[in-house]
Amino acid sequence: MGCPVTPDYVLIDGNRIPDLPMPAQAVVKGDLRVAEISAASILAKVDRDHEMALLDAAYPDYGFAQHKGYPTKVHMAALAEHGALPMHRKSFKPVKRALGID
Repeated sequence: MGCPVTPDYVLIDGNRIPDLPMPAQAVVKGDLRVAEISAASILAKVDRDHEMALLDAAYPDYGFAQHKGYPTKVHMAALAEHGALPMHRKSFKPVKRALGID
């Protein structure tokens, strides 16, 4: 997706600032302390849930609508049985294991 506007300043929920081309500030527990971070967190969750529903329709054997991509027993069992998909995060240990790169 991407942001159509380049921000002048970025607030980040957490304690690390990625390499960005503009000034930024990390705010620990920012989703609890800063309304803008809280709102962005909600929007991101809604968008992620929508993406998981689309993935569930395309790959029903994985149960994405149920676990939303989180490492539940159901998700781990699907990875073990069906292997990793291209959209699985390769840095996630169970995905590495499923790909045989652990």
